[in-house]
Amino acid sequence: MSNFDEQKLKIAQEKGFIAALDQSGGSTPKALKMYGVDENEYSGEEEMYAKVHEMRTRIITDKNFSGEKILGAILFENTLDREVMGRPTANYLWSEKSIVPFLKVDKGLADEENGVQLMKPMPDLDSLLVKAKNAGVFGTKMRSVIKQPNAEGIKQVVDQQFSIGKQIIGHGLVPIVEPEVDIHSPEKQESEMLLKAELLVHLDELTDNQDVMLKLTLPEESNFYKECIHHPRVLRVVALSGGYSREEANRRLSENNGMIASFSRALTEGLSVHQSDDEFSNMLGQSIEAIYQASIT
Repeated sequence: MSNFDEQKLKIAQEKGFIAALDQSGGSTPKALKMYGVDENEYSGEEEMYAKVHEMRTRIITDKNFSGEKILGAILFENTLDREVMGRPTANYLWSEKSIVPFLKVDKGLADEENGVQLMKPMPDLDSLLVKAKNAGVFGTKMRSVIKQPNAEGIKQVVDQQFSIGKQIIGHGLVPIVEPEVDIHSPEKQESEMLLKAELLVHLDELTDNQDVMLKLTLPEESNFYKECIHHPRVLRVVALSGGYSREEANRRLSENNGMIASFSRALTEGLSVHQSDDEFSNMLGQSIEAIYQASIT
């Protein structure tokens, strides 16, 4: 069995969750600040990325961060280009930890229009996908944001996600389609209803060899996305924490059977550069265990 087939089986069938370690340019200073590294401790982009790679390396190499409870990890391109313990990051994740590597491929969000933020153009996507495939990456992730229940805007978001998703599938990778619904939207549930309808239309149009994953905001109604979870073209439906605390995200997740976590900030909550290795490992272990338990309902 090829690495890709092994990874596909793990993602589709095993218990666990996906760790999102893909903070990029805009969100990296905030992630570092939460970790206890202030902006005056680095100068320029290169030093910033070196600092965040130190943080990610500390997480990835920890004994608790293993394929036993973590199915996959989403990386930022800068992390893909770096090494962990002298080996390319994606290679280290799979060969040493049995964790499936994914790559964030979007270039950020366009300005809000029709109540949504589409993804910015990705002119170099094909070359990035070739690079990802050669590095042993299994799938990709790309994020849009829905702020209002605007039918036209939500249709544009899902159209764009699936159009680019098919381009990604053409390179032999599995796309994680992420149309996030803003948790602060006063009409969040109305947006979710419109989104699910659009998702099901697009999923039904996929052919037998076009598999996707969905990354969705934890819904207001429990088990709201069950039709998506059981759709034959969906490998897995994962949840983003979206700004909820880890406790609240886990509570909501545990009420959605078959949905698993793909948390970023909620995973690293409580971790600090100032912790001893034992303190850091204990905190990370507790976080992983809590998210794992919420993911296996």
